[in-house]
Amino acid sequence: MPAPAANPLAIRSLRRFLVRVPVRTPIVWGSGVRTGVTRLLVELTTEGGVVGWGETICLLDAIPAVLDKVVMPLAVGRGVDEVERLHRHVLGAGYYHHKRAAVMAMCAVEMAMWDAFGKISGQPLFRLWGGLWRERIPLAAYLLQSDPAIVAEDARAYLAQGYETFKLKIGYDERSDVELTRIVRAVIGPDRPLRLDVNGAWTPGTAKRQLQRLLPHDPAYVEQPLELDDLAGHAALRASQSVPIALDESAYTLQDVGNIVRAQAADVILLDPHEAGGLWQTVKAAAIAESVGIPVTLHSGGELALSQAAYLHLAASIPNMTLAIDNELQHLAGDVTARPFVIDRGALAVPQAPGLGVEVDLDLVRKHEVNDITGAYLDPRRPGWFPVKPAY
Repeated sequence: MPAPAANPLAIRSLRRFLVRVPVRTPIVWGSGVRTGVTRLLVELTTEGGVVGWGETICLLDAIPAVLDKVVMPLAVGRGVDEVERLHRHVLGAGYYHHKRAAVMAMCAVEMAMWDAFGKISGQPLFRLWGGLWRERIPLAAYLLQSDPAIVAEDARAYLAQGYETFKLKIGYDERSDVELTRIVRAVIGPDRPLRLDVNGAWTPGTAKRQLQRLLPHDPAYVEQPLELDDLAGHAALRASQSVPIALDESAYTLQDVGNIVRAQAADVILLDPHEAGGLWQTVKAAAIAESVGIPVTLHSGGELALSQAAYLHLAASIPNMTLAIDNELQHLAGDVTARPFVIDRGALAVPQAPGLGVEVDLDLVRKHEVNDITGAYLDPRRPGWFPVKPAY
């Protein structure tokens, strides 16, 4: 008898690339300084000859190790339509103990599976997740400096480009929290949403004081004011004052989102497929939030074109993703496609080509390829310094 034909959807081979793209100016936040973004890219080829690409955030050395030793070996031979099985297989291989490394490694392969499946189906990904809910995806202007003069200048530039939502990093110290917020509010006017991201720098007592002091500047929400594990503290903070509380670092996985909802700890949840284990897990997490009326948006960690496209497909198809998504595209000084996304009046159009809708340029991938992860945390200007959460 002839051997059975290979499943054309099965993954025949995978290869991965570690790339680092510099930023135009250093990104400053309460946990350090970033001079570039490091990402893992995965290229898969199916038995039917279709190529899919995926991307994930890569801040720590554990992520490539899990990708190489666990995720890619488990993916070979599996159909690109089996993203749920891959996710559970990786966790079932013992990586439920190390979920935060596993989910980031998984996302690159899972995204490539969706890209290939969309190409095989002849459909853009948003059509595989319920259809087009919105065509134009608004972006938040990301203010990533601690110098008041630079922050004001950046806010004015974003305003001139047509952005309507602004996100400001605070969490450096008590005084600058209020001063930076006051400056940006003065630039953007009273009606545009202004988000404040603390990155877990506050103690509960500081949070009470600072939220009272920030209230006159009408924050749209304050993101991650307390440590990521402190759901009880966030729930108490949410119940005791009027500024909406958003959670990001507390909301990596599907189970994290479920715990947030049970604890009534957030008014807004920021999702991230790289930190959830893939695009499908993000769709499911958004549905949990939708069931209790919580709006969601997307966290940005310096997405290149593949992840940027994935974000647009998610935002296009998830009804309760009603808030502008975070975005660092304007801060990047390179990409892995010859046709990068172009921001128009603070928004991006949803790709319409099958799969992710991105053509990867291998020459650009090779140009940005690196061997090590550098510049993810800490601050090279301050030897011996390291961030502490909470900081004050």
